[in-house]
Amino acid sequence: MRKTPIVQTVGLRRVYRAGGQEVHALRGVDLEIPPGIFVAIKGRSGSGKTTLLNCIGGLDRPTSGQVFVEGQEITRLAEGERTRLRRQRIGFVFQSFALLPTFSAWENVDLLLRIAGLGARKRRERVRECLALVGLARWADHRPYEMSGGQQQRLAIARALALSPPLILADEPTGELDSGTGRQIMTLLQRIVAQEGTTVLVASHDPTVEEYAAVVYELQDGRIISNAERLASSS
Repeated sequence: MRKTPIVQTVGLRRVYRAGGQEVHALRGVDLEIPPGIFVAIKGRSGSGKTTLLNCIGGLDRPTSGQVFVEGQEITRLAEGERTRLRRQRIGFVFQSFALLPTFSAWENVDLLLRIAGLGARKRRERVRECLALVGLARWADHRPYEMSGGQQQRLAIARALALSPPLILADEPTGELDSGTGRQIMTLLQRIVAQEGTTVLVASHDPTVEEYAAVVYELQDGRIISNAERLASSS
């Protein structure tokens, strides 16, 4: 039996107005992503990668077209419904980490669980699991400024995993990191797919992402120009 795609876009278009001119960020993007795989969207800066992720994650509304997450069309949801979807079903990882600087690693992960209304015991168990998964168990009491860039991104990934979302969207997750640390982050995301069954969708101009993703789409001027399926690296 064919599984429902975790993400599907149909004729997705996004047009911005800047200085009296129209900027076509997305020009009819069609995607269909099955659950439980590592997918990369590569392309140069300005190709539309971030806009595509924002539309899929409900952070931006497309000008036309449709976005489905787990079979639910999200493009017509009210803002409150989209907020609930983002909190409960989608994890976000950003290039800039977007951590709370005065909170410890533990508190950064725990906050989402508090907002979701989980009890203290379940929160403790899940925070411990997430920090252990990303290799930060010993850093639970440290604040972001006491960590390296790679550790901060690992913490951001742990936070994204807190509510066990079926989908994680990562926008240039290695953009602020050196190449060696970037590879460690890609390996971690690959392991999360295998261990948690999470679908990870990464937008990146880093060519090494192709070594880790099972499916790679190339975006150029707002259009998908190619896609390839491959066996992900086991490294």
